[in-house]
Amino acid sequence: MIQDPQLLDRNLGLKFDNQSLIELALTHRSAASNNNERLEFLGDSVLGFVIAECLYEKFPEADEGVLSRLRSSLVNQGFLAELARSVDLGDFLILGSGELKTGGYRRDSILCDAIEALMGALLKDQGYEVCKAWILQLFADRIDRLTVENWQKDPKTRLQELMQSKGLPLPEYPLISTSGLPHEQSFCVECKIELLDESRKGVGPSRKKAEQQAAQSVLDLLN
Repeated sequence: MIQDPQLLDRNLGLKFDNQSLIELALTHRSAASNNNERLEFLGDSVLGFVIAECLYEKFPEADEGVLSRLRSSLVNQGFLAELARSVDLGDFLILGSGELKTGGYRRDSILCDAIEALMGALLKDQGYEVCKAWILQLFADRIDRLTVENWQKDPKTRLQELMQSKGLPLPEYPLISTSGLPHEQSFCVECKIELLDESRKGVGPSRKKAEQQAAQSVLDLLN
């Protein structure tokens, strides 16, 4: 920890009544047995619900699949770590000596867990409505930019457009295996892209459906 956690209130635009909760939310498991893991569990749950409810109201015509993809585009480790950095959260983390030496205050996973723990702490400190308002404030710009049309496209199309926008080769979908009787076959394909060292597999009753599943797995990984 580099700075007094009480200074974080100003960065967050909040005022915690119970300062011990904010200190607990900043305490990584490497620093103490009494750490932020339980608050992170609580924050992760309330974050998922708040964003799901917001998307449900904002896109009344979207089906469950589109809503799930929209939520995944918002609630993911990369974006949460980006939010944490925007308030200099790394400067306030309470880490063990090992994590300090290896730069844990910069690690996405630790920053993501800490900001979710802060959401859990705020829920305990001031209740659901205050916590909800803060979460929606953090996500406001990104939610405003969301459009449902792009997410109604099938996963293969969205992945192809993503690769084209980056000037990279299109995804490849080699067939791994086919099994089952001729009238009830199961296809397994692999999706490979230049952005990732690892590939993702998809399985379906047709090669097309298997490719769609594999493409969605890659998109989920990128998110």
